[in-house]
Amino acid sequence: MKVVVVGHGSRGDVEPCAAVGRELLRRGHDVRMAVPPNLLGFVESAGLAAVAYGPDSREEMNPATGVFRRVATKMHDPVSMLTEVTQHVSQVKADKSMTLTSLADGADLLLAGFNEQGLAAIVAEYYGIPMAALHPFPTQVYSSWSMHASITKDAEDAQRRALGLPEADGSSIRLEIQAYDELCLPEPAAERVESDGFRPLRPFVGALTLELPTEADDEVLSWIAEGTPPIYFGFGSTPLASPAETVAVISAACAQVGERALICSGASDFTDVPQFDNVKAVGAVNHAAIFPACRAAVHHGGAGATAAGMRAGIPTLILWFWLDQPVWADGVTRLEVGSGRAFSASTLDSLVADLRSILTPQCITRAREVAAEMTPAAKSVASAADLAEQLAITV
Repeated sequence: MKVVVVGHGSRGDVEPCAAVGRELLRRGHDVRMAVPPNLLGFVESAGLAAVAYGPDSREEMNPATGVFRRVATKMHDPVSMLTEVTQHVSQVKADKSMTLTSLADGADLLLAGFNEQGLAAIVAEYYGIPMAALHPFPTQVYSSWSMHASITKDAEDAQRRALGLPEADGSSIRLEIQAYDELCLPEPAAERVESDGFRPLRPFVGALTLELPTEADDEVLSWIAEGTPPIYFGFGSTPLASPAETVAVISAACAQVGERALICSGASDFTDVPQFDNVKAVGAVNHAAIFPACRAAVHHGGAGATAAGMRAGIPTLILWFWLDQPVWADGVTRLEVGSGRAFSASTLDSLVADLRSILTPQCITRAREVAAEMTPAAKSVASAADLAEQLAITV
């Protein structure tokens, strides 16, 4: 079976797609991926063949560059700003459509990440092949951004016309895999919707991750073994406005609560960040390997990092920035395994208070209890691959 897997955005957006793609490849299928050019190396390191798809996602997500910068320069002129964004989205969609249409020729199945599903559904309809969607968080979180939804629909309608397809009369997606555990988002955030012959099947499989080792893992584990378990801090693909100030606040907060800090720089430049005795900074770590050795995890609230902390059975503090991250913060709070706060509202005093609140015996015990209910990573990936194979066979 030939499978095309498409994903765009940050590593956290692409990794669930790559995890399923790798499992399908292991099962003997011909798998090709379409990912942003800056993540080609990441996907290829997992053993997958990939082509560049769309713009560099780092540039697009960076407030100083990409569409964010273009919007910021036109905030004084809303009409011009909307025109700029619309033209940009339309051109990106057109370029992506050309790449995906070429890649999907002769495919038996299309598998798409959450922000590529509209375009992937169009290409799947064009070729008459089934398509499965991966949702790392509830769809209503993304669709609630009304301006983005409107601009995206206009661009996708243009792609339908370019491929000679009639106007859409509803979604053709029959399988929407919920790539998170239902318990992570207590009602009403996570709603199970069973297939009734008209709506898609939306099974929960758990978080999808590659759990790839990093060059820093052994060094970090050795450092951890030399002292008390640290608190992990990381903000994923979100660049920090002031890395030096953030690290200084983290060090001071951990000093007040008597803990060490392990900080992953992620998308931020730590070149000029000062050194502190109670802090170890690295580029990235394998969450699955490192989190179980930590006291707690403090991060931006990405779906992957949240699931990794919950699977590890450690308390979580989410300092969120945008999109789905406040939803995960609400989830860990409802489950009593941690708490959340907007990163912009976090101070030294609030961080100290938040760390003390998640390091209580009650929170630590509850985190371990919830971990026992989480779907193991291997089972999540196997279930998603099973569903994708079944869709290709039955449609």
